[in-house]
Amino acid sequence: MFHAESYTSSREEDYQLVIKQLEALLNGETDQIANLSNASALLNQFLTNINWVGFYLLKHDELVLGPFQGLPACVRIPIGKGVCGTAVSERSTQVVADVNQFPGHIACDAASQSEIVIPIIVDGNVFGVLDIDSPNTNRFDEVDQKYLEQFVEALKKFI
Repeated sequence: MFHAESYTSSREEDYQLVIKQLEALLNGETDQIANLSNASALLNQFLTNINWVGFYLLKHDELVLGPFQGLPACVRIPIGKGVCGTAVSERSTQVVADVNQFPGHIACDAASQSEIVIPIIVDGNVFGVLDIDSPNTNRFDEVDQKYLEQFVEALKKFI
């Protein structure tokens, strides 16, 4: 059974703990949807000052909404459009301090002000993205990027 943790160490130590929790939580489970669902729930419980966390999965040359925590979201995102589509087309993490300054931003939730999107690349192919939104500008920094990329690397073993 999972128990919510109080994260009280340094940000780096807290991120390392949540990655270990992810691996323990998903160990032995092979269902992708179950694992993505638990991964989004774990991040939602761990991260502060966010209003949406979840996954978009690449299907037929577009991103399709997957498991998430938050308000209802856009269902389909074309590759190259918005922050998520850009992360896929560039195959790189996108850290956006102010989404209102991002050309072509797709506003699924008007409350979102900053965003981080990490592409999930499995065996050289894009599987999807991890997308996290915040109602605060400048919410995500280099520490978030480093450890959320490590979170995705750990997750890839279970999808």
